[in-house]
Amino acid sequence: MNVCEVKTVSTEPLLQPALSVLSLIGGTVLLWLALGSAAPAFAEGRCPPGSYPVGGQGVGGCAPTGAGAGGSSGSSVPRATGRWHKTWGSVASSGSTGDVGTSTGRATKSDAEQQAVLQCQRGGSPDCHTSITYKNQCVAVAGPPPGMRGGGAGRAGTVEDASRRALAECAKNAAAACSIKYSDCSKPVYEYY
Repeated sequence: MNVCEVKTVSTEPLLQPALSVLSLIGGTVLLWLALGSAAPAFAEGRCPPGSYPVGGQGVGGCAPTGAGAGGSSGSSVPRATGRWHKTWGSVASSGSTGDVGTSTGRATKSDAEQQAVLQCQRGGSPDCHTSITYKNQCVAVAGPPPGMRGGGAGRAGTVEDASRRALAECAKNAAAACSIKYSDCSKPVYEYY
């Protein structure tokens, strides 16, 4: 008779190396997860503090959240780089001789008027007076043919508009066809700091 002998074989020694490998892999994964979470945290997804994500569908970027947001440095209010200075111009004329004097680009109204009157008086006219004064604008003076009386002046943002106004005023005051005798602009000047 054959007797079969049954031997019980323990599997514990075979499972221990497998568990050791699994423990090693699991420990490595946990280590990587722990190290990965040590990266800088972004409050708004992929953007640094003080900004928020913009774009989408593969195109992304970050935009500042504005003044007063955490993490922003400096002021978002633009600083002035200079200032504008108004300039004045004037036209003076003589009622007796028809002489005219002009000035433009002056810093003050009184300086512009004074220079125009002085220029008018250079022709020998004793009765020169300010006809029109303007700032940061254009002016045009229209008059009839020589020897005829009348005329007109106009102010506007452009020489063309000032000329139309001057011709319209001249047409009311003169018996003959008028033409533009003078036009100029006194433009503001920007001074950088």
